[in-house]
Amino acid sequence: MSAASEVALDVDERIQKHLAAEFHDDWTVLGLSQQFRREGYVKIPNIVPEDVKAAVTEDVHRLLEHAKRVDMTLKATANTPRRMSTVGARHIIDNSTLVPRIYESPALLAFLSRLARDKVLPCPYEPERFVMTRQEKVGDTHGWHWGDFSFALIWIIEAPDIEAGGMLQCVPHTDWNKSDARVHDYLVKYPIRTYYHRTGDIYFLRTDTTLHRTVPLNRDVTRIILNTAWATPADLERAATHETMDALFD
Repeated sequence: MSAASEVALDVDERIQKHLAAEFHDDWTVLGLSQQFRREGYVKIPNIVPEDVKAAVTEDVHRLLEHAKRVDMTLKATANTPRRMSTVGARHIIDNSTLVPRIYESPALLAFLSRLARDKVLPCPYEPERFVMTRQEKVGDTHGWHWGDFSFALIWIIEAPDIEAGGMLQCVPHTDWNKSDARVHDYLVKYPIRTYYHRTGDIYFLRTDTTLHRTVPLNRDVTRIILNTAWATPADLERAATHETMDALFD
């Protein structure tokens, strides 16, 4: 049995015990929640135990052997570029036990709900739930965009040095009009926050109201992520289209 399969057997219990030990101080959780609501972003690399991180890394590297290459611009986000290799939710569901079980972990969802001050729910559109991406060539980027649903927890499986690019950039408290995205108007009007992540970092992002991108790579290096996304009750009540997700992932 692989390490990923072994961890998957009791992953919710592992996460529950870890969160109880790591975040027993309500003041610490409040501070993280306040940062998240203020910036639309918070880094929480200690949200899961190290054995779970290691098992996820093993799974992601294995599944990325079947990635497809994407190089396009998307009209719904003002023709911003997508240059990367991707693995979609259906391939993950068919070939991983661990990632879906983490996604459904009641302990993880309860903790994210504390951070968000909202109920965190599985996405009703299955292809949005979890995806993997790899950037590896000069110019690779996930260009400026928003998410169709409210939240994402992003696992940094492998990160380049800061000088190589790949940092996250965000403009929080913005709105996505798919027929008139006005991305560049937002970039001129509001400050852009930039965050660097190392291999093993994990961050929580308010994706529907945070315009964000990765800085294009300036040399051939590797940046790999697992993106897990969730909805709110309000998301479930509104109609959503999925142009960007359907274009990028099978």
